[in-house]
Amino acid sequence: MTPRPPSDDSPKKNGAKNPAAAEKTAAEKAAVKKAAEGKPAAVKATAGKKSAAKKAPKRATKKATRKAVTAVAKIPEPAVGENAPAVGETGPAVTGTDPIPAENGIGPDESGAQPAGTGPVPAESGLLAGGTSPVLAGVGPADRQRLLAGTHHDPHGVLGAHTVPGGVAFRAFRPYALGVTVVTDDLRAELRDDGDGFFSGLLPLRAVPESYRLLVAYEGTVLETEDAYRFLPTLGDLDLHLLGEGRHEELWRALGAEPMEQQGVAGTRFTVWAPNALGVRLAGTFNFWDSTGHPMRSLGSSGVWELFVPAIGEGELYKFDITRPDGSRTQRADPMARRTEAPPSTSSIVHASHHVWQDADWMAKRAARPAHEAPFSVYEVHLPSWRPGLTYRQLADQLPAYVADLGFTHVELMPVAEHPFGGSWGYQVTGFYAPTARLGTPDDFKHLVDALHRAGIGVLMDWVPAHFPRDDWALAEFDGRPLYEHADPLRADHPDWGTLEFDYGRREVRNFLVANATYWCEEFHIDGLRVDAVASMLYLDYSREPGQWVPNEHGGRENLDAVAFLQEMNATVYRRNPGVVTIAEESTAWDGVTRATHHVGPGGFGGLGFGLKWNMGWMHDSLDYVSHEPVHRKYHHDEMTFSMVYAYSENYVLPISHDEVVHGKRSLVSKMPGDWWQQRANLRAYLAFMWAHPGKQLLFMGQEFAQGAEWSEAHGPDWWLLDPAYGAEPDHRAVRDLVRELNTTYQHEAALWERDTDPAGFAWITGDSADDNVFAFLRHAADGTPLLAVSHFSPAVRHNYRLGVPEDIPAWHEILNTDALRYGGSDVTNPDPVKPEPQGWHGRPASIQLTLPPLATVWLRPA
Repeated sequence: MTPRPPSDDSPKKNGAKNPAAAEKTAAEKAAVKKAAEGKPAAVKATAGKKSAAKKAPKRATKKATRKAVTAVAKIPEPAVGENAPAVGETGPAVTGTDPIPAENGIGPDESGAQPAGTGPVPAESGLLAGGTSPVLAGVGPADRQRLLAGTHHDPHGVLGAHTVPGGVAFRAFRPYALGVTVVTDDLRAELRDDGDGFFSGLLPLRAVPESYRLLVAYEGTVLETEDAYRFLPTLGDLDLHLLGEGRHEELWRALGAEPMEQQGVAGTRFTVWAPNALGVRLAGTFNFWDSTGHPMRSLGSSGVWELFVPAIGEGELYKFDITRPDGSRTQRADPMARRTEAPPSTSSIVHASHHVWQDADWMAKRAARPAHEAPFSVYEVHLPSWRPGLTYRQLADQLPAYVADLGFTHVELMPVAEHPFGGSWGYQVTGFYAPTARLGTPDDFKHLVDALHRAGIGVLMDWVPAHFPRDDWALAEFDGRPLYEHADPLRADHPDWGTLEFDYGRREVRNFLVANATYWCEEFHIDGLRVDAVASMLYLDYSREPGQWVPNEHGGRENLDAVAFLQEMNATVYRRNPGVVTIAEESTAWDGVTRATHHVGPGGFGGLGFGLKWNMGWMHDSLDYVSHEPVHRKYHHDEMTFSMVYAYSENYVLPISHDEVVHGKRSLVSKMPGDWWQQRANLRAYLAFMWAHPGKQLLFMGQEFAQGAEWSEAHGPDWWLLDPAYGAEPDHRAVRDLVRELNTTYQHEAALWERDTDPAGFAWITGDSADDNVFAFLRHAADGTPLLAVSHFSPAVRHNYRLGVPEDIPAWHEILNTDALRYGGSDVTNPDPVKPEPQGWHGRPASIQLTLPPLATVWLRPA
C-alpha cells in the first residue's frame, strides 16, 4: 500500500475514501522502536488493513526517519555515480548473518568455517564481498523509464527477487517511500534508495527465499507487506488457451478482480483484457489512486494483463490505468467488475459473494416442463421505480408477495446491469457483470431473486448485447483503439441511440457476451434472458441509408457475425442451464428466431435458437384495433385476426411492455376510446382476449390497475389510485381483480397454454364477424379438452348470439366474464349452463346461443 503522492491532499478521489491511516497505531510505533533497537521483529500488518501516511513524504526528513526505522544492514549507494563506493568496499553486515544459516544457501563448510568473505556478509548492491566481479542489482535505465512511464509489459521480470551472478537481487518500486527493508525469518536488509521510488540490494543467497516481506517506511508510519512482484501468474495455461480461443464460458472466473489466496497469501487478483495497451497499471483506494507503483504484467499474446495484490480484499475501489498506443493514459472501470459504485461515481469495487441460496426446490423443478408448453404470464418491472426508494432487500419484502397475489408466473426485470444514466432505463450498459448499485450490492440482488423463487415466481431479466454507451471511462476504445466495438465506424456507430455496436466477429468480444449471458443465469439464478433489440443486431442496414453500410460476403444485408454470436449464446445458455429460457425482442420477420440452431431454414441460415420471441406484430395490430371507436372497428377487423396467419411460425410472447406506455403513446387504458366506463370495459375485454390468444402474456407494471398516466421512471406507478380514500379506487381495484382472475383461471386451464405452439391447439369459430365486432375461437389442451373464448368489442348487448360448437360437448359453463359486476362491468352474464342445439352454424354441426355483454370477453368450458 502506498500513501497518496504529495500533489494529492484530497481525502477522496473518484468516490474513494482515504483509508484511516493518518495516525500511527500503537503496534506500528512499537515496531519502529524495536527496529531502532536492532531487534529482528518486523512490523506485521493485518491483511487488508489500510495503513498509510497521512501526508506525503518529505525528503528533508529522510535520513532521520531511516535511523528510527531500522538499524539493520544498509546497502551502499550505487556503484556508479556521485556517491559510489570504491571497488572492494563493503557495507554494514546483514542482521542475522554471523554466521549465515545454511538454509539460506550460504553457510559454513563441513569444518565449521565461514565461507570466504562472509563474516559478516555485506548486503552490497554494486559489489560482492571477497573480491568478486561487480554485479548491478538496481533497475536498469530502460526498465526504469518504462516503469515510470507505465509502459512496461513485464514488471515481474524486473521487480521482486531474482537470482543473479553472486546472489539474489531484490528490487522494489515504492513511490514516496523513505526506506525499504527486506525481511525473512532469518535476515533483514535495508535496500539502497536508487531514487524515484526505486530500491534495490544484492544479498549473498543461493536461491530466492520461498517467502519474504517488505518493511516499507513512509513519513510517520512503517508498513510490512508482501511483495506483489514475487507471485507467480494466477492464470494457468488452460485459462489463457480458452481466452485466446474465445471459448472461456466462465470468463468471470478468469478476468476482473477476484479475492483469493495465492501461494498461501490472501489478496486480490486483478486481470484485464487490453491487447493494444503499451502498459496497464492498477489504481485504487489502496494506493490513493496513484497507479505508479502497481504496474501489471502482460500474459503474452492473450492480451491479458495481470497483478496479484496481497493484503487487499473486498470493498476496495479500483480502476485500470491504461497507457494507450499513442502514449496517452486513460483510467477505465473494469469491464468484468462484479460490483460498482453507485452512479454518478464510476469506480469498480472488489467483491466476493457470501449469499447462501435457499431456492434449491425451485432450481430442481424449473426444467420439468419447457417454457412454451407451460403457463407463462409475466409482470414486467422497472425495479428502481416500482416502489421508488426501495432497495433490493426491501423489494424482496414486497414484490414477491404482490406478484404472487396477482398470479403471475414470472417477473421480467428491465435491465439491472449497471448503467450511468437512469433515463436509459438500463438499456445503455457500462457494467455488464454488475447489478446496479443504486439498489444495493450484488448479494442484495441475489436475495431478491431468492425471495421471488421461494414465492414460486420465475425471474427473467432484460439483457442488452446490442450496444453500449460511449462513456470515456467504460468500454469505448477501451485500450486506445476500437476493442469491444467494430473497427469500422460504419459498423460501430448505432444510428438510433448514438451508442456503439459490439464487434461480434471478434472472438474475445463474443466470449465476453456469451459468458455474460451464462453468468447471470449461474451466479444469480436468473431463469430467462429477454434479449433486447435483436433486429438491430441482425441487419447491416438497420436504420442506415444506402452508402452507410457494406453488404456481407454474400452480398446480403444480414450481419453474419451477429447471427453466429446469437446462435452460440443460445446454445451455450441452454446447454449449461437446464430450465432457462431465452426470449428475443425481434421486430422483423427473420426466419427461425426460435428454431434450433442446427435446423437450416429456407434462407440458408440455421435457427437463432431462442426459446420464445416477442410478437411485435400482434402487439401493434391489436392495439391499433382497440384504439378505434367501436363503430369503426369493423374496418380494422383483420388486425385482430392476422396474427393467426403466422402464429405458429415462432414460439411467441404477447407483450404489452413499457415501450407501449411512454413517450406520448399513453397508458393502456388511455388508449381505449369512449368515456371512463367504456375505457375500462375495453381494457378488460382486451386483456381477456390477450390471455386466451395463443402465446404467452406480458404486462407492464401499472397497467394491471388501469393507471391513466404514462409511466415515468422518475416516480413509477400511481399507487395512490389504489388508496381507499380515493373516490375512483374501486374502478382501479376491480381491473386488478380481473388480472388476478385471468392468471388464476389461465393456470388451471391447460387449453390456454399447453399447445401454444401447436396449430392443433387452436380453431376459429368465427373470425370474420366484422359487422358484429365479434371474435370466437376454441383452444384445446393436449388431452383435447376445449375452452371457448368469445370477445365482443361493441358497446351493444347481443342476445341469443349463435355460435357453432363441437357436437360432443353436452353443455358449456361460463368461467370468466369481464363484464361481471365485481370487475366494474354491467353484469350481463350467462349464469346457467348453455346446451348445444343440433343446428349447424359456422360450419359446425351444433351451436349455442349466448348473451354477449357490451365490450367484454367471455370464457366457457365444458360443464
